[in-house]
Amino acid sequence: MAAELTAHQLIEKHRPTLDQALEAVRTRAYWSPHPEHPKAYGENGSLDAAAGKAAFDALLGTRLDLDQPGTDDWVGGEVSPYGIELGVTYPHADLDVLLPAMRAGQRAWRDAGPEVRAVVCLEILKRISDRTHEFAHAVMHTSGQAFMMAFQAGGPHAQDRGLEAVAYAYAEQVRTPAAAEWTKPQGKRDPLALTKTFTPVPRGTGLVIGCNTFPTWNGYPGLFASLATGNAVLVKPHPRAVLPLALTVQVARDVLAGAGFDPNLVALAAERPGEGIAKTLATRPEIKIIDYTGSTSFGDWLEANARQAQVYTEKAGVNTVIVHSTDDYQGMLSNLAFSLSLYSGQMCTTPQNLLVPRDGITTDQGPRTFDEVTADLARAVDGLLGDDARANALLGAIVNPDVKARLEAAAGLGEVALPSREIANPEFPDAVVRTPVIVKLDGAKPDDEAAYMSECFGPVSFAVAVDSVTDAVELLRRTVREKGAMTVGAYTTDAGTEAAIQEVCFEEAAQLSLNLTGGVYVNQTAAFSDFHGSGGNPAANAALCDSAFVANRFRVVEVRREA
Repeated sequence: MAAELTAHQLIEKHRPTLDQALEAVRTRAYWSPHPEHPKAYGENGSLDAAAGKAAFDALLGTRLDLDQPGTDDWVGGEVSPYGIELGVTYPHADLDVLLPAMRAGQRAWRDAGPEVRAVVCLEILKRISDRTHEFAHAVMHTSGQAFMMAFQAGGPHAQDRGLEAVAYAYAEQVRTPAAAEWTKPQGKRDPLALTKTFTPVPRGTGLVIGCNTFPTWNGYPGLFASLATGNAVLVKPHPRAVLPLALTVQVARDVLAGAGFDPNLVALAAERPGEGIAKTLATRPEIKIIDYTGSTSFGDWLEANARQAQVYTEKAGVNTVIVHSTDDYQGMLSNLAFSLSLYSGQMCTTPQNLLVPRDGITTDQGPRTFDEVTADLARAVDGLLGDDARANALLGAIVNPDVKARLEAAAGLGEVALPSREIANPEFPDAVVRTPVIVKLDGAKPDDEAAYMSECFGPVSFAVAVDSVTDAVELLRRTVREKGAMTVGAYTTDAGTEAAIQEVCFEEAAQLSLNLTGGVYVNQTAAFSDFHGSGGNPAANAALCDSAFVANRFRVVEVRREA
């Protein structure tokens, strides 16, 4: 049980961090209170590397009892993509008991006000941050991310996104004053005078439907946005990635209880194998907010059927890079090679289609034909992943059999410029590790269009020959409009081409990265500064994070009295 902290103590402890987060959102400058380097942990109550690994190991084969009401069974079955059976079991809930219990504490949580809710959320994030090493192993062994990526993306970067959501939530709730004196002159008669109060009130219980690949990074924004705006939150993890979110729920319940609130404001909904409770939960009348990351088909289903809820979806798209010209050819190739390889392409922001004029491009090393660009990129990926130890550290493991099947089928879609190869992981012999495949397609052939106009999630990319950069820009427009895109990249030294690409991204609401040749990649975004998705094309109906992501999770209720 967490040590008890009063509201005053929490405000004193966390208000400076909240203010810094608000300032970072306002300026969009770099800032993070969560260290990225593993060696930064081990003091002031945080777990160092050895203690974090020991804490994770101690979880294996245990029952994670959250002391939730309505527990009617214990469920589990997670197997790490690295081949380890986690053996952790979780409470299975009778929803008719759990959901009413979650609502019971919402009045006191509402009445606490935006500032107290924000600092309680920051205390939850601080407790999670102290256990970043433990969480990193939990993320690694449920998502297949390599350890360093699991540590950073599943730890500090996820925590940053959660804090960012709290900052936006706080700002939107205090935008309207808590009270106002209203006086309307009436000429010779006495003025009309009212005292008015304005209270942010929650919509109801929020549902977070977690994903397999980034359980914390994608889960924390919705969880903390709903909690900070006064809502109870039910977390329904992906059945293959329960542990990181179950630990999150455990910490949240502990902090809420220690701060004098009902711990049932946050609860876990784990499921039996094949039970598929997401649809049941999503249409329950108690559920008023849904946050979802995953397939387009289920995201579309939620948007169409969960009519009683405000639904925020991050689905899927076909991410495109236009290659027209560059003044740093080697930098471009290195940057793209890393972007295609990171986490075996199992990111919603990984580039899939590389559009290259068939007559070639201009570079600082002279002209390069379409075939030469494709071959040079293949060599860059091979060079990056040539050392097996480095390849394992970048690729991680294939998260599920569907990704492996798509990878193997991609080789039959066209001419293979870079075949995928199997890499052994000495530490985890059962891990499925594969390098990316690059397939050449022709943008003018209808048969090829079916491949590059469909999302192929995983380490698969298509080098698509187009007749001109004008054709590339129009194909980009059609792709984003019809299929959506989380990211768009472009390489060009021509101002007119840059303007044309930028205009398409403005009109189709797609986030654009231009001429990245250094250590920033198209598939990475930074909290407090970058918007993840836009909410304006079919890939997602929300952005992480902006005012629209938080403002409709609460409403303002006014009470008027005669002055």
